[in-house]
Amino acid sequence: MDARLQLRLQRYGWDRAAPHYEKAWNEALAPATRAVLDAAALRPGERVLDVACGSGLLTRAAWQAVAPGGGEVVGSDISESMLTEAAVRLPGCRFVRADAQTLNEHVPTAYFDALLCGLGLMYMPDPEAALVGMARCLRPTGRLAVSVWGERRACGWAEIFPIVDARVRSEVCPMFFRVGSGDTLAQALRAAGLVDVHTTRISTQISYADADAACDAAFLGGPVALAYSRFDGPTRLAARADYLQSIEPWRQGDCFRIPGEFVIGSGLRPAATTNDF
Repeated sequence: MDARLQLRLQRYGWDRAAPHYEKAWNEALAPATRAVLDAAALRPGERVLDVACGSGLLTRAAWQAVAPGGGEVVGSDISESMLTEAAVRLPGCRFVRADAQTLNEHVPTAYFDALLCGLGLMYMPDPEAALVGMARCLRPTGRLAVSVWGERRACGWAEIFPIVDARVRSEVCPMFFRVGSGDTLAQALRAAGLVDVHTTRISTQISYADADAACDAAFLGGPVALAYSRFDGPTRLAARADYLQSIEPWRQGDCFRIPGEFVIGSGLRPAATTNDF
């Protein structure tokens, strides 16, 4: 898929998902949020950039960590609606609409003490190039911490993509699981010029009270929201039925306990480098 088209689809899709995102994913993503914060080791007074910030789940946590010392947090995202949601919840921060590869057009380079990206790289047309753009924003010895979804086989909800793709002309999230596979994330962090690179995998469980909650999170609050909004009534019912069948192994009575996996990655911008950041 053309990169510009993919970014446009992501923008409109997350605009559509924005009103539902917090309710659908706040609790489910909490382990990844905590792990990114631990990897970043934020301190009071630091300057932080949160890339692909969405509605601000990670941004708010970062603000709580750095604000006591007069710190600064900037959030960026391609979705205007997500940024509106984030700004309402955290009016003391600055938010800019930008994609990761053009951050230097919107925020200063070599400025931030830490850069965070929570579950955003999978949606970017070129994650490796995006990490290079992010690294430019860090001051020397600045820290980068990211999370992505892990191996496809470890994520019980993964059939949502082929279920939707079967009903639309183009793929919704091509190569979604690539960055979380094998050693891909660590290699990408090193290729971006970062040093002291570490990655770790975290097994998690996503809980839903009933079938409607599971389907609403998948179809209304996530990356397939735009495609789902264009389905007619019968197509929506069929897609939901297929998705429920795919997660049936993890039903417990009315509830669902669906397995998932996060990969957490971190690295430092070198104190001095000959690389062209």
